[in-house]
Amino acid sequence: MESLEKKLGYRFQNRELLSEALNHSSYANEHKGGLGSNERLEFLGDSVLGFVSAEYLFRLHADLPEGDLTRMRAALVCEQSLYEVAKTLDLGGYLKLGRGEEAGGGRKRQSILADAVEAVFAAVYLDGGIEKARELIVRVLLSQAPAAEERKDYKTTLQEVVQRRSGQVLTYHMVDQSGPDHNKKFLFEVRLNDRPVGRGEGRSKKEAEQAAARDALENSDAL
Repeated sequence: MESLEKKLGYRFQNRELLSEALNHSSYANEHKGGLGSNERLEFLGDSVLGFVSAEYLFRLHADLPEGDLTRMRAALVCEQSLYEVAKTLDLGGYLKLGRGEEAGGGRKRQSILADAVEAVFAAVYLDGGIEKARELIVRVLLSQAPAAEERKDYKTTLQEVVQRRSGQVLTYHMVDQSGPDHNKKFLFEVRLNDRPVGRGEGRSKKEAEQAAARDALENSDAL
């Protein structure tokens, strides 16, 4: 526990909070008797992260409108970004998992690690208040924004945005390809429920899909 506190740069007054933040539901289910999972902390951590990131972007980009700030926040706090934080902290090594989840590779599962990061943010908030939570979130996540921009998975971010409403289906379609075999260019279109919402070009199909997803996010009025 002390080694994780050092990585977090925060020493808990109540380490039970940190312990609970590391309890996956599979572990809690196998250990009856009042042992709680980290799901409640994850719920709170999501809100703490949302507030801190909104305030951070509001102060940092005084000239940007609400729509741009919303898109930036969605990219910053997406599952992929939280997963990167978890890897930096080696959080998977501290998780308490049930036997089945352990055998299934839960320590490396992106969704589990991202949820655990939010739970840890909540634990710090409950233990030390909003200032300590803000310091941690800015240091391990928000201040890393330039690096996050370079590795951003726009397809994942777009999927998370549209899934806020049920019944949404995203599909990617190749519209055109041009150039010789050694220098191909692909044009892709992303559709939401068969309605075009973005287009993008790239030197590979994957790159073109990412560009189309980015275009859709930058024109989120279409979503």
